Amino acid sequence: MRATFDYSPFYRASVGFDRLLDLLDSAASQPASNGYPPYNIEKSGESAWKIVMAVAGFSEAELAITQTENELAVSGRTQQAADAKPQYLYRGIAGRYFERRFQLADHVKVVGAGLANGLLTIELAREVPEEKKPRAIPIGAARGALTH
Repeated sequence: MRATFDYSPFYRASVGFDRLLDLLDSAASQPASNGYPPYNIEKSGESAWKIVMAVAGFSEAELAITQTENELAVSGRTQQAADAKPQYLYRGIAGRYFERRFQLADHVKVVGAGLANGLLTIELAREVPEEKKPRAIPIGAARGALTH
């Protein structure tokens, strides 16, 4: 049984946090994932992160990474030729279709990805545009009131 949360008290007492509250609501309503493929999220700098996924058995051509707005989707689908299907005595390497989605904070972008030794590494960095960075506001002399 899944608990539901009422975020209306937060909406009444805050301004501009709609996206955060919607994100919490979305996360609470998502079904539990099956845990495949396993992954780590590492902090690699002040504004940089890495997602490392264990994707044994997948080639670069069988993996797809897509970023839309504040969501990162990683999917994989093995492509075996029909005549090359092996006969397994035991199959411990899954190699099945998967899709993982990650919610990204504002201005977080994928800056690189690589596949080595069965690990897919996706590098992320926060790149705040110049117009969004804090700026000093000069204080000038008081101006007279507007007259009509």
